[in-house]
Amino acid sequence: MPKQRSSDLYVTGIVQADRLLRRDGTALLIGMLLDQQIPMEWAFTGPHTLAERFGHLDPRKFAAMDQEQFVTRCCEKPTIHRFPASMARRIHELCGIIAEQYDNKGANVWRGVDDADELYARLRKLPGFGDEKARIFIALLAKRFGIAPDGWEKAAKPFGDQRMRTVADIDSRESLLKVRRFKQLEKARDRDKQSRPLKKR
Repeated sequence: MPKQRSSDLYVTGIVQADRLLRRDGTALLIGMLLDQQIPMEWAFTGPHTLAERFGHLDPRKFAAMDQEQFVTRCCEKPTIHRFPASMARRIHELCGIIAEQYDNKGANVWRGVDDADELYARLRKLPGFGDEKARIFIALLAKRFGIAPDGWEKAAKPFGDQRMRTVADIDSRESLLKVRRFKQLEKARDRDKQSRPLKKR
């Protein structure tokens, strides 16, 4: 497995938020968890918002909180997500898993894992990490952090290629705009499909 290198991840446009994502595995997992039904920039700023609001990003401390109290804090403005309550519950559950199973460090989910299938299996057990999200996250680790266990391209398929379409492909302002444009085109295509009249049989 290649040694971890410094990340060139650039997604939020906020220096402190991007720096947190680069150095903290828990932040990276939370950002990926939140990347659903909202702009990427908002999703990946979420960990920074939490760290500022609570004064830390410690999974064990979050997990020890009453879940509804945690949810209430996450729903304060600026909210962490378009659906802050449901996503806050997922974050709370994620932090419990990190605290109990990964020695309170999000990066331990992938640290020392040499096989991409094993990494995929670990990610799928995390709340909110469906098939596509797990594949994108594997691509993110490989492309932006140099963490590339054996078989990562296959495990990340189709997101392991050079097409600019996910957070895994963002390393600059320019690439952020390209990925954003790709997502806008995809949404436009979906809307077009949904608006087409059904063919008469």
